[in-house]
Amino acid sequence: MSQHKSEALTVHRMNAAKEPARDINRPHVPWFRAILRVIAWLVILGSAAVILNALPTSQILDLVQKKVATLGPWAPLAFGAAYFLAAVLFVPGSALTLAAGAIFGLWKGTVTVSIASTSAAGASFLIARYLARERVRRMAESNRTFGSIDRAIEQGGWKIIALLRLSPAVPFSIGNYLYGLTPVRFWPYLIASWIAMLPGTFLYVYLGYAGRSAAGAGTGEKSPWQWVLLGAGLLATVVVTIYVTRMARKALRETPAHKVEPETGSDLAHADKSRGSRLWPVMTTAIVLATLAACAQVNRARLGSLFGPPRVALREAYATKSDGPTFDHARFDALLHKRVSDGGWIDYAAIKTNPVELDAYIAAIGSAPIETLGRDERLALLINAYNAFTLRLIIDHYPLKSIKDIPAAERWDAKRWNIAGKTYSLNQIEHELIRPNFAEPRIHFALVCAAIGCPPLRNEAYVGSRLEQQLADQAKYVHSHERWFRVHPERNEVELTALYDWYASDFEQSATSVVAYAAQFSPELVRMINAGQNPRVRFLDYDWTLNDIANRPTASGGENQ
Repeated sequence: MSQHKSEALTVHRMNAAKEPARDINRPHVPWFRAILRVIAWLVILGSAAVILNALPTSQILDLVQKKVATLGPWAPLAFGAAYFLAAVLFVPGSALTLAAGAIFGLWKGTVTVSIASTSAAGASFLIARYLARERVRRMAESNRTFGSIDRAIEQGGWKIIALLRLSPAVPFSIGNYLYGLTPVRFWPYLIASWIAMLPGTFLYVYLGYAGRSAAGAGTGEKSPWQWVLLGAGLLATVVVTIYVTRMARKALRETPAHKVEPETGSDLAHADKSRGSRLWPVMTTAIVLATLAACAQVNRARLGSLFGPPRVALREAYATKSDGPTFDHARFDALLHKRVSDGGWIDYAAIKTNPVELDAYIAAIGSAPIETLGRDERLALLINAYNAFTLRLIIDHYPLKSIKDIPAAERWDAKRWNIAGKTYSLNQIEHELIRPNFAEPRIHFALVCAAIGCPPLRNEAYVGSRLEQQLADQAKYVHSHERWFRVHPERNEVELTALYDWYASDFEQSATSVVAYAAQFSPELVRMINAGQNPRVRFLDYDWTLNDIANRPTASGGENQ
């Protein structure tokens, strides 16, 4: 008999000496503990759902996907390597499997995870058999089910391995090591593991893929038929996986090595005590997650701002009124003519010294009849309001080097700005009043964030009667300056302002991609696309230095002193 087989038999005999073997698929659990366990798991699942709902899931996935995309064809390899390392180190792979579906899609995600998980299973098996046999043997001694598993594998070989992979009787990472102590040979073990793990892998990848689709990934909206097919595919995958799992459990129960004598009363008492001790981690996890869920719900807005702007569906909510009421922007227009120079450089010191015009305009916004305004008048008012409030925010803290020097609680999330009698934060104005109600991505070139990396503030106010021309001029200006836009035909590359990165969804709802949107303003980029090129996209660094006139470059290329 081989050494690893002898050691495996020794382990299961030691387990058998400690207590009679049991059917691992039919544990005896007192009814009240079973109820507590069910309640705890319901709390865990419900809390997890609340936390995921509070988190900006689509933004997090966007961020991860963009980082992964920078690796190009090496991305699946890098992800697979991370998955392999996590599995070998006992990190549960379910979250990474879900992520693979969200990042790579259904088929590429399945292939990536299948290769990585099978490689991890093989590596852990070899480590247990040849490198860390004694340590794994001690771990096996503490596993109450390993004796039955070892006897079953001794009789059924790779077939039992396949059934165990189909049934969640043994956790994936732990099983990889435990199976290294059994008499099964390596290649039958590896092939059986690979084939039997495919249904579960496909299910989790599909869940990640479906979740990504539900979060609004990709361009455009899905048709009802696409949603039906997506749901039908998910349902079929779940049903098949559950059916296969039940078949595997039934086959395991019918394996002779699992048919054992009933436990004695003392054994049952010992088992009950052990199960009771295992209940506390589940209860503790439920309590902790419930607390985190409550905190996440209360701080939903803050969580949403951690990973960039929220994703919104652009639509036109207001009718155009060509002969409707208007709002007077003369005060703000005069201020901009006086204090904003070419290129959008702002004389904040002069505004701070005499803020009368700015404050008078801000006061007028507080009583603006916004509900009576047509589409263009309303949008012009909201853009000007946002920009005027930003100027006021800066001079409240001036002098400073960057808007980011202002404490976060007083910056974009501070609810202090009055529009038509209601108080908003700057983020609310942009993400709640403007973006969801106007299918107009060009507003990102018009809203000022008081930074050099931001498109420049115009030295005139936006007005409803000329809004279309003003937004067109602003977009053209941005795409004609290297600070925000660069095209490199010789290396098949386009460099875009980071606004295209942060608000990619807005631009993609107006065009098929951010490159296609930018091409509207660049004949050179259009020629590249028409020639069949698919330009790589790089996003330019965003300079958060204050767009103060004192920071304006001099003719020699330096800065004003």
